[in-house]
Amino acid sequence: MHVYIFKRFLSLIPVLFVVSVVIFLIIHLTPGDPASVMLGEEATPEQIQEMRTNLGLDQPVFQQYLKWVGHVVQGDLGNSYFMKQSVFSSITSHLVPTLSLSILAQIVALLIAIPAGILAAKNRGAMTDQSIMGLSLVGMAVPSFLLGLFLILLFGVQLKWLPVAGYQPLSDGLWNHLKYLIMPAISLGAIQAAIIARMTRTSMLDVLSANFIKTARAKGVKEHQVIYKHALRNAFLPILTVIGQTFGTLVAGAVVTETIFNIPGIGQLIINAVERRDYAVIQGVVLFITAAYVFINLIVDLLYGYINPRVRLHSK
Repeated sequence: MHVYIFKRFLSLIPVLFVVSVVIFLIIHLTPGDPASVMLGEEATPEQIQEMRTNLGLDQPVFQQYLKWVGHVVQGDLGNSYFMKQSVFSSITSHLVPTLSLSILAQIVALLIAIPAGILAAKNRGAMTDQSIMGLSLVGMAVPSFLLGLFLILLFGVQLKWLPVAGYQPLSDGLWNHLKYLIMPAISLGAIQAAIIARMTRTSMLDVLSANFIKTARAKGVKEHQVIYKHALRNAFLPILTVIGQTFGTLVAGAVVTETIFNIPGIGQLIINAVERRDYAVIQGVVLFITAAYVFINLIVDLLYGYINPRVRLHSK
């Protein structure tokens, strides 16, 4: 098991290396002088040149990349010019709202998707199955920001049940914390629920047609035990993979939702950095989100290998 984990960690190195190169090149090859944008139109040529020197923009791109990667390996993502603090501090100060939103959105998705997928599989071809799959298609088609606007209009403006936008930390109370996250969590988790529900249905159908399920039913095992104890347990591996992928997508895709609901998370941080052309923050946040997505998938792979030992044997 330890060898398997070590190999999986080693496999991340080339992935993160390629990602770092792509991030750096996309940002630094974007047209326009970042020093001029950061200083504004009233800056003199001398001030712009001084800024370029301070930021290291007067050096060759390859040399800038090596310097940046060298600092990243040591845990230094650089410093924000506008916020006057390290990029790492900026990320950690905005991370809790994003994690709270992503976790709640994933809980919403699972509460909807797993029962819906199981119900659709049990009633294959029936009206229930067709209705659930039709709703899942709608859920995948409707953008999260559009659903968020509908929720704001209904529950925030007309019914006045929930606050339209904003954020309260958990220290202010659980309900005060959750009431600001319910609508963005639903709008963000709806698409993930649709994806997980379809995978749950497909995986359950494969297992329900297996011989050991037919044997269990022939022996008189109760239907709910057949579904939840035998079928779901054996169908859970592909579902787990999708859950891990969708959670990584939630963390990366919360940018638009956080902007709509005015949540001070990673999304708001990167939007402000793009508007200001704060290179260090943009690079650091994009690298952090990518690394988080990669590590989430690594955890899923490790859980996959723990649940199904044949995965580890196959890797050997």
